[in-house]
Amino acid sequence: MAKKRKYGGIQPGVNWGPFTTRLPGVHVDVSWPVVIQGAIIAVANGGALAPLMMEFFDVPFEVAWTTLAIQGFWVWAHTFLFGEPHVPGWITPALPLIIVFLGGFTPGTEAVHAMMALMIGVSAIFLFFAVTGLGERFNRLVPDALKAGIIMGAAIAAFMDEFERVQELPFTLISAWIVVLLIMYSIPFQKIPKGRIKALLAANALLAGFIVAGIVGSITGEIQFDIQWGIFVPQFGEMFATLTPFGVGLPSWEMIMTAIPLALIIYILVFGDLLVADSLIREASKHRPDEKIDINYTRSHYSLAIRNFGYLFTGGAFVPLHGPIWTGLQVFVIERYKQGQKVMDSIFTGTINVFWLSLPLGFLMPVITLLVPILDVALSLTLLLTGFACAYIAMNMVTTNVGRGITLFIGTLTALEGPEWGLGAGIVLYILMIGIDRKNINHKEDANKGEEM
Repeated sequence: MAKKRKYGGIQPGVNWGPFTTRLPGVHVDVSWPVVIQGAIIAVANGGALAPLMMEFFDVPFEVAWTTLAIQGFWVWAHTFLFGEPHVPGWITPALPLIIVFLGGFTPGTEAVHAMMALMIGVSAIFLFFAVTGLGERFNRLVPDALKAGIIMGAAIAAFMDEFERVQELPFTLISAWIVVLLIMYSIPFQKIPKGRIKALLAANALLAGFIVAGIVGSITGEIQFDIQWGIFVPQFGEMFATLTPFGVGLPSWEMIMTAIPLALIIYILVFGDLLVADSLIREASKHRPDEKIDINYTRSHYSLAIRNFGYLFTGGAFVPLHGPIWTGLQVFVIERYKQGQKVMDSIFTGTINVFWLSLPLGFLMPVITLLVPILDVALSLTLLLTGFACAYIAMNMVTTNVGRGITLFIGTLTALEGPEWGLGAGIVLYILMIGIDRKNINHKEDANKGEEM
């Protein structure tokens, strides 16, 4: 049995510096429903990285899949090693912008160096704000219209990428899109009376999308399955030779400077993710007075810096970057946690158990060969949900007609021309259209009633 905490206390673990290490079965209970569902979804979604690695870094599938082991460890480290109460994942809102960024470089070593440069920039920013504690102040200084424009750029880039992908698997992708959007966002679905089937679907929307994609793809002939048996042998040697600084060297200073505008944009997106994650945890805490959950922005910044730097030197270039929250799985864990101590003893029972089984599961050939045909579907659903969420978040952040116009302008320019253009032109446009008076940063809709025609 795992160690028990005092009522209203913090879950026990091994403290070191600002971090706390907790192991399943030692410091937290093992929750098999969370373990099994989390592992399946984590492997399927993590596998979506493989097509991107193959496209931009010009590596074979075996090398791309090998990175899953490195990815899985550093994702899991966020919660079990560093003691963060979030279900971690990628910096998903930044993924469409990163795809646009990498599209400007030649596939292979040049694109690998570009991604390394971005990882170095993002990690350095995390580390700077961890040491100085200025992250929250920086976030307050960025106007809402500029933040909304950056987020809208991620939405537009995501949709543009998926409109191209759907031409390759039209029936499969559209069917999966409909199922996932119906379960996650449909108002009629939300009005259906609560029940076990609805709860099961709501907690496994992505898994439902994968299943429908597999069925529709098989019927239409767009997907073919070839199940094989055995164990996958990772290609660590070739991975180190083609993707890490030990094989291809570090990027030039000029390339690092080129990545700085996008790195700043990504930091703004990450801070938004942290606010979302912490608001979910604070809401859950109202239902669970038996446990105190320690939320610490400085610790989160250190964790993200270490995870991204750590991956750079153990796995090399990593397209999505390591982020603080996987929103879908975080909601799944939070909802189980709110049901009480008998269902989930600690928040860490959920966050720590989600990932550990995915590490060995990802090396079983039957699992790999079952998932490979739907990896494009997994990536598509990730980008679609990212675009959908980013779009409505951006629209809700601005309340004036001028703000909405600036948001769409910055978003479109960012998606089409890149983050440096979106950020640079966005700052100039904001100053010209709204001004630099702090009172104007969050001015409300009623200030612009006269704009309506």
